Amino acid sequence: PVYAFFKADPVYQLIDGRPCHIFTCAAAHCRNPTNAVRRYLDTKDSNSTSGLRKHAEKCWGAEALKAAQSAADANTVRSSGILASGSFSGAIDKIFERLGKGRVTYSHRAHTKVESRAECVRWVAESLRPVGIVGDQGFLSIAKTGRPDHYIPSPSTVSRDLKNSFVKCRTRIAKYLQEYDGALSFATDAWTSPNHRAYVAFTGYLEHNGVPLSLLLDFVEVPR
Repeated sequence: PVYAFFKADPVYQLIDGRPCHIFTCAAAHCRNPTNAVRRYLDTKDSNSTSGLRKHAEKCWGAEALKAAQSAADANTVRSSGILASGSFSGAIDKIFERLGKGRVTYSHRAHTKVESRAECVRWVAESLRPVGIVGDQGFLSIAKTGRPDHYIPSPSTVSRDLKNSFVKCRTRIAKYLQEYDGALSFATDAWTSPNHRAYVAFTGYLEHNGVPLSLLLDFVEVPR
């Protein structure tokens, strides 16, 4: 299975007269000094994969390597979705798994660039944080101390990702409601905030797999 972390076709070369297979790392951004592993064919351990495993673990993480080892072969790993876009992409609910009484455990594997952007969007949306918080010096100190190369998106990137996520979510919800085979209920509510600004919200209600869902469809400010 470890071969799944490398490009499918190794290169055969003669190096100083010695036959050698060169395996190129399949990660989009290799974290090793070189993105290739040499395996000489004129040695007793020419079939050893220890060098490949060490490279894969440093580049992809121990969790990815462990997950792959449970598969039958490299093709199974490649087709299983364990690896994606040149990096190990576990599901978010696997990275942040709630155990016991709400306890949260965190993965030992750092987020990929894409995961970091997604987590920042979820953070500012669910916790009602301004997008500029990702550029705060204190936050960057906490996030990057001990791992200065860890990627944190800029406020402008988070803002753009947030808007794109909203557009995609709105399209998805609209399609879901149009294709929903059941009764839909709608409600509206209006109120005035403490600073004397008036708002109206429109919500939709439905049942999905026996669970009631409430969806915010629109939220607008009105003149009065």
